Amino acid sequence: MAGDPNIVSDFLIPPNPPLALKVLKVSAAEFPALIGQSVSYAVLQFPAGTTNPPHVHPRSAELIFLAGGSLQVGFVDTTNKLFTQTLQAGDMFIFPKGLVHFQYNADAQNTALAFSAFGSASAGTVSLPTTLFATSIDDNILALAFKTDVATIQALKAGLAPKI
Repeated sequence: MAGDPNIVSDFLIPPNPPLALKVLKVSAAEFPALIGQSVSYAVLQFPAGTTNPPHVHPRSAELIFLAGGSLQVGFVDTTNKLFTQTLQAGDMFIFPKGLVHFQYNADAQNTALAFSAFGSASAGTVSLPTTLFATSIDDNILALAFKTDVATIQALKAGLAPKI
């Protein structure tokens, strides 16, 4: 009577896990020995088609090294000029301190793996979508700033609301 149950299918399709950027930070917050050392790191894993949305590090430049896959990267300087590059494994790119920048894995099938180094134990991260649309900035102010209507702002905010 003892034994494995009967097999009822040839294979099992796993549920689709949410594909999201995974970041493992090593900064003063996670590793207090870095306080006063002017250095921190992050490991970034980009599943296919994911992005690290536009953000800034107010206290440090960022040097990114792509260990695997490909990654589109870019930053906007203070004259609003966009600088972009597609990185391949082994490439590096620098994001100057305080400038808006992003990373995007445009590959529809492969993961990208990157390592970032910062010249601060606490570089800070200000995510623009979250800062603008997931805080309590008045919808009318945002609508005026983005030359759109309140309904559009509310739709953007709804897209960034935490999933319950």
